[in-house]
Amino acid sequence: MEGQLSHFAIFTEDMERAKTFYGNVFQWVFNSYGLSGFCQINQGTKEEKRLIGALQDRRYQLTEEKVIGFECSICVENVDAIGHRVLEHGGDILMPKTQIPNVGWLIKFRDTEGNILCAIQYEDHIRKAMG
Repeated sequence: MEGQLSHFAIFTEDMERAKTFYGNVFQWVFNSYGLSGFCQINQGTKEEKRLIGALQDRRYQLTEEKVIGFECSICVENVDAIGHRVLEHGGDILMPKTQIPNVGWLIKFRDTEGNILCAIQYEDHIRKAMG
């Protein structure tokens, strides 16, 4: 799983409008999660839905410029080591190591091309569920 895309986030200015759009286009199902302004994106039937991403309010993007595109999270074995490598190779840490309860540890960073992405070190029970 190391280096594999594991999650994406779509920034929104109007959560209900975004849910309506993506629900109609891809038949995604949504449920609130955590802080206000976050919504999980699930794919599949109600019985077998699978978490694939999130809609999140633009106030959480951590940059002044508007993020256009998806913010991707890459699965890693050691988020601390990745943070060091980001800095060593010219990237910037935008959000230091932060725990997502019952999920794992996350850092948010900007690469040398100005792209914003995350590295996530999942807890063991999530890794096992992902295969």
